[in-house]
Amino acid sequence: MNVTKELISHVDAGFPIIYINSFEEIKVDGVIKEVMGGRKGLEWNGAKGFSDFSTKQPLLPDKSLAETLDMLSDKGELERKYLVIKDAHLYLDDPKVITCLKEIALQISMGMDATVLIVSSMLKLPKELEKFITILEMQYPTQGEIITLIRSFSQEQGVPISDVLLEDMSMAFKGLTDFEIENLLASALASDGTFTKQDLKLIFAQKQQMIMKSGILEMIPLKERPEDIGGLENLKSWLSRKSKVFSQINKAVAYGVNMPKGVMIAGVPGCGKSLCAKVTAQMFNVPLLRLDMGKIMGKYVGESEENMRKAIALAEAISPCILWIDELEKAFAGVNGTGNEVTVRLFGTFLTWMQEKTSSTFVVATANDITKLPPELMRKGRFDEIFYVGLPNAEERRKIFEIHIKKRRKQDINLIDIDSLISMTEGYSGADVEGVVIDAIENAFIDGSSTLTTEYISKAIKNTHSLSEIMKESLTNLSKEYENRHFKSASK
Repeated sequence: MNVTKELISHVDAGFPIIYINSFEEIKVDGVIKEVMGGRKGLEWNGAKGFSDFSTKQPLLPDKSLAETLDMLSDKGELERKYLVIKDAHLYLDDPKVITCLKEIALQISMGMDATVLIVSSMLKLPKELEKFITILEMQYPTQGEIITLIRSFSQEQGVPISDVLLEDMSMAFKGLTDFEIENLLASALASDGTFTKQDLKLIFAQKQQMIMKSGILEMIPLKERPEDIGGLENLKSWLSRKSKVFSQINKAVAYGVNMPKGVMIAGVPGCGKSLCAKVTAQMFNVPLLRLDMGKIMGKYVGESEENMRKAIALAEAISPCILWIDELEKAFAGVNGTGNEVTVRLFGTFLTWMQEKTSSTFVVATANDITKLPPELMRKGRFDEIFYVGLPNAEERRKIFEIHIKKRRKQDINLIDIDSLISMTEGYSGADVEGVVIDAIENAFIDGSSTLTTEYISKAIKNTHSLSEIMKESLTNLSKEYENRHFKSASK
């Protein structure tokens, strides 16, 4: 359902206050005008005060929001009218504003023919008004709508655009608003007077800005490649097969293939789970978005759930993409008993989305301790597969040593007896091995050695306490848990 139809539906249902969460006031005004028909509209905003919605002419410019609402609730001037309130989030701490809005909402509930529309870029719900407010989210434009927008802009400017570039730009613009798209199109023309492939970089930079400003998602630069992972061949092979589906998703779905949902990678800390998330985006050739669950939590009623919905909507709008949720167990720990009400609701929102999602947003969830996760999350249908990452075996440690030595001292790799290092590092994690190489290179530099030798690395190993020493009991219990649950091993 598009936003206009959704708004009409809410108005017809008699919802007293509809909260439209958007910063695109001009676009929202157009939607409201469509819905109003011939009815009169009143508006209050922080700049002009009380004014006519259609003409924007001030009626009582000196009245505050509280005074305006008090006047309208007393005189009953809202009958058969729409009241549009802008910048409301700045005033929803005012007890007088809250009381007047509640009074108007009660009058509407008892039969007054009116609707209050709050238009704001920030969601702020006072608890006293929670039951009277319905939230309406402005959707990001679809790819088809973006194509129409680009064509219209290019025709207005008299600048042609090829079908191939139009397709690429429409995909790149996904997740941006109409306002942002029009601004970027204008910027692209201002630089060289035409549309080129170079403009895609401008779009990507703006998308990074938008994601940063959201405060919930982060776009991670893609530097790591599959060859940077030492071992985990089963997981890499599985991801490679999924990437083939993802790269031709329309053909795959038409063939009858299910839309890929995602993968959970659980297991020992420091053994490459985060690296796998980054490599997945590289293999799929799509952006990598990281969801910070800590930033989801808000202080106002409904804010946390709204942040979760926003994050999901943004990821879906930007799709195809990878959505990486790190340390998933910390986000949803205690849902089955000790979790608070907000955490339970967030979990429900996430679970429903994972079960029902049809967008090309591929979720990579990483977790250290799945015993803290609700069992509902690990049922078939949530993730396509769950992999267990254990401590690296001998062959994997060989590859990890080679990767980190070549990255820093490629010229010394043939001088080092890696077989002896492998025998000394039983029970070491990938992070332990990397730390050993880093320490050895630093010591060689301080000593003024012209080369990195086996001896330097051996000394570093002797001075390191491995993960299996530090977390012996925990790792043993985790390994048994993963075996009992029959998770697939990420290693061969």
